[in-house]
Amino acid sequence: MKKFAKNISIYLVIFALVLAAAFFYNGSGGSEYKLVKFSTLTNYLEQEKITEIKIEDTKITGKIGKDKYVYAYAPYITEINWLEENYIFPQMQEKKLTVETPKPSSGSTILSLLPTLIMVVALGFLFYLMMNQGGNGKAFSFGKSKARLYKGEGKKITFDEVAGLDEEKEELSEVVDFLKDPRKYKEVGARIPKGILLVGPPGTGKTYVSKATAGEAGVPFFTISGSDFVEMFVGVGASRVRDLFDQAKKNAPCIVFIDEIDAVGRKRGAGLGGGNDEREQTLNQLLVEMDGFGENSGIIILAATNRPDVLDPALLRPGRFDRQVVIGIPDIKGREEIIKVHSKNKPLSDEVSPKILARRTPGFTPADIENLLNEAALITARRNGRKIRMAEIEEAATKVMAGPAKKSRVISPEERKLTAYHEAGHAIVMRSLPDSDPVHQITIIPRGNAGGFTMSLPEKDKGFETKNGMLNSIKHLLGGRVAEQLTLDDISTGASNDIMRATEIARAMVTKYGFSDKIGPVNYSESDEVFLGKDFSTRKNYSEGIATEIDHEVKSIIEEAYEVTSRILTDNMDKLERVAQALLEVETLDGEQFEALYTGEVDAQGLAELVKEKEEEIQRVNAEEAAEFERIRKEEEEKLAAELAKYDTDYMDDEDHPSDSDDDTESGEGKEAIGEDSSDDETAKTLTKKEEPKEEE
Repeated sequence: MKKFAKNISIYLVIFALVLAAAFFYNGSGGSEYKLVKFSTLTNYLEQEKITEIKIEDTKITGKIGKDKYVYAYAPYITEINWLEENYIFPQMQEKKLTVETPKPSSGSTILSLLPTLIMVVALGFLFYLMMNQGGNGKAFSFGKSKARLYKGEGKKITFDEVAGLDEEKEELSEVVDFLKDPRKYKEVGARIPKGILLVGPPGTGKTYVSKATAGEAGVPFFTISGSDFVEMFVGVGASRVRDLFDQAKKNAPCIVFIDEIDAVGRKRGAGLGGGNDEREQTLNQLLVEMDGFGENSGIIILAATNRPDVLDPALLRPGRFDRQVVIGIPDIKGREEIIKVHSKNKPLSDEVSPKILARRTPGFTPADIENLLNEAALITARRNGRKIRMAEIEEAATKVMAGPAKKSRVISPEERKLTAYHEAGHAIVMRSLPDSDPVHQITIIPRGNAGGFTMSLPEKDKGFETKNGMLNSIKHLLGGRVAEQLTLDDISTGASNDIMRATEIARAMVTKYGFSDKIGPVNYSESDEVFLGKDFSTRKNYSEGIATEIDHEVKSIIEEAYEVTSRILTDNMDKLERVAQALLEVETLDGEQFEALYTGEVDAQGLAELVKEKEEEIQRVNAEEAAEFERIRKEEEEKLAAELAKYDTDYMDDEDHPSDSDDDTESGEGKEAIGEDSSDDETAKTLTKKEEPKEEE
């Protein structure tokens, strides 16, 4: 805002100067000029009021007094001739009138052109200022690369701070070793990879491990996004690629990291109308710089993308991106190491174990784990807690996956009952089917767009899915709809998402994985990854007859799963009733509480009492921690206030001491009666004591 105001003030000052100059030169040094009619000017000549006259074309200027002039315009040139014959020449002969004939001179020409020159210079200066308002202080610097050079300033990230990527770090360590000691590779004729492509889902740490590579190598690290190359001007992307590699050559050996390279590296000819010409020019220049006639010795390209399937094949060939390092979702061991890294500066309670927490977070990326621990810390701080407990982590995990709880939403008793039986149906089917993941949490509290949910927690990481596992998943999803039909004699739209997901699983079993006995192990699925331009040419790779068979097979799988789910819930109707009633009482059940209800160890009323006691215990612990937090805070405030008061007292005593000394000096009798000594030593001590606070200050 200050910079904008400064620029505006400069423009206003320049504009005022230009106006002042124009006014000065048009005003002719302060003389008074008055425009009159031609007839009025003729009357002035007839009355001999004009002493000097000047004629320029049809403009007639006459002087009628000191620094007073009148001027008029003759309608025709003949009027001027008539005026000269009748008034001007006769008065000239009698020397009552002086006629000034304008003569061109160099001085007057320059003076007349001076306002125009000032305007041109002012406009040029304004144009210069506006051009300097562009990016990096230059309006025409859009052809320069926007890469940021990192030379190790600030916190240095190393491989020790990267957890859960052992094999990936080993691949990248070769790059680090080459940059540190390239001689041993050249002696055996080895060529280090020119480019390494990091591939993986979002949040898995591709950018972070690239920073660690730069930190380990200790070389300049250029970072730029793929979208920074493309602008609205034609040719800018290619120019920026050239400038980027020119900078890298000057700082070699170095690492160039291009984030989201799919922004410029998409397959050529894949867009509408032959593709985006500017983007393809940028890609062509990148291909040439990475492996063209020029040498890029000591420059290693790291790139990251979530979509390797849309990249141009010329970009992925050996000699450009020689390696593809897949950075996937971490397993339980990797999650445990990542939790240890992100919980270094967070006070975890003794009940929180990284190993247990790793089992609690299957499918979480490093970014998800960091967000989970941060949310748990925020919840702990909100209740004035000193340590992060498992209860806060559970709440944070549910919040991250399903959204914040909406306890204030008004729900009718009928809808609440429907939700309870719906979620109880999911849970009973999960528990009754063999090889199913155990139930972790059930709730009828709305979160996000869901009125409630049932969460299962896998006991171990799965690298693949089996046919029976996918069939069980379909039965889990149908459990809510079947429970509504069996208990309420009606069905609702709450199962729409469950039916959609069940249909997707069944269709994938038939068309993608070949799990259908009737159609056989044939892949009939369409392209999974489509993008603009390619999706218009995508066609089904099967006939209409096969499409009909696929539809029949998908329907058969879902109907069969529906019948099995109905039998399960019919046989376990008492358990379904217990769980639903417990949900209506306490709204949320964890895995242990659900297991106790399923086995009949406790009923809904007994569970409600146990939950109430547990909540009271939690509230008591929270109150104790809040009181402890408040006590510590007050102690710190009192300690700080005491320190400040001590400092202020010392300072005030020292300031008041001279006045006391003056009073004692004035009342000398009292001083002698007390027996004080007014020697120079005492005065010196007083002055020394007075100076001490000033030295401290």
